[in-house]
Amino acid sequence: MNEIRDLIIGIDFGKENTQLCYYDRKADEPRSISMKVGANVYEAPTALCRRAGQAEYSVGIEAEYFSREKNGYLIENLYEITGKEEPVQVLEESREPWELAASFIKGMLRYLGVMEVIRNTRCLCIATPSLTDIRVKNLKRACTSLGIPEDRFLLMDYGESFFYYVMTQKKEVVNRSVAWYIFDGNEVTFRKLSVNNARKPVLVQLEEPVTTTLPETARERDSAFCTFIQETVGTELFSSIQISGEGFDTDWAKQAVKLLCFQKRKVYYGNNLHAGGACAAGKERMEDRNLKNIRFLSQSIVREDVGMEMLVMGSPAYVPLITGGENWYECSSRCELILNKTEDLVFVVLRMGETEKKRVVMHLPGLPARPDKTTRLLLELAYVSPDRCRITVTDLGFGDMFPSSGKVWKETVNWTEEGVS
Repeated sequence: MNEIRDLIIGIDFGKENTQLCYYDRKADEPRSISMKVGANVYEAPTALCRRAGQAEYSVGIEAEYFSREKNGYLIENLYEITGKEEPVQVLEESREPWELAASFIKGMLRYLGVMEVIRNTRCLCIATPSLTDIRVKNLKRACTSLGIPEDRFLLMDYGESFFYYVMTQKKEVVNRSVAWYIFDGNEVTFRKLSVNNARKPVLVQLEEPVTTTLPETARERDSAFCTFIQETVGTELFSSIQISGEGFDTDWAKQAVKLLCFQKRKVYYGNNLHAGGACAAGKERMEDRNLKNIRFLSQSIVREDVGMEMLVMGSPAYVPLITGGENWYECSSRCELILNKTEDLVFVVLRMGETEKKRVVMHLPGLPARPDKTTRLLLELAYVSPDRCRITVTDLGFGDMFPSSGKVWKETVNWTEEGVS
């Protein structure tokens, strides 16, 4: 590979297979890394193997080999494991999900062949089919345990990696909407990336998926896919049509390919979409920022601005805590505040597209009785889903005069509902 410093790395952490990319600055594009020396093998099983007496785990293709040939203990369902909190028994040891994820990421990064790869990484971006609060927590802890600071790694789901993959292509590929066919054996899913250039900022949205099942035999498969193409893209003009996944082949899709290329539509097929998209996201977010005037309206974004009205240096001011338009797993905030003539916290919420602000009150039962301006609190906000925010309030006391009571209040709020639940 060409890069040895300021590496931008993308990982497609899939349910069954994983891919690895780095950004080649000379070619100005992501480059896939082969999992086998001297061969074009770009997918590795999302698996770990532990051998008795060995401290290090083997990953991917090596994991399967050592499991098969050396009686190693194979951990295949690593993606599912990262979505759980329960420890996993590996031989005679108990391992946390984040520990296994860290071992897998560390092993994958070795394929780059760079000395001190963590130290020389500017950004690591991991794309995965879906992100729950537990999976986010496990992957974040895995990365930080490897020594990667939080400001140097990104997490995203497949929808967002597709957005970055498409929107960082040449302009003629993305000047209109983009069609996406995702193959998974006999199942094919269609999604449309809609681009609204009439709005400022430009709004981009990935529409809801439509899925069908194709027959096994070639002629029937081709015919059924043609029908699906007519139902989904029809004769509409698209900037491009992207095809990914396992199950598509030009050997059987003879009529379908002609239909896809109707009116000279550009059609692309490849299986490095999510690794390449993650890599492109790292380059865009860390360096280029060419998409700053484009807003991706994914299902993962937070749609509210959240703040509080406070006295700052003696003057009334609005203090922003959460900014809408960011992914829920990237939205968090913390600050210290001092209560004055109140025992409640009042949040000011403004939902995207609305003009009327809403006030949400959080009560603090059992708050110690103290004079005004002598109760100092630590306020922490962290999202657990796109529409649910966890609020943690800790009583810090006020110096030696009023020691901390040790009380902590935790609530989860959906800002669009009434009150805190």
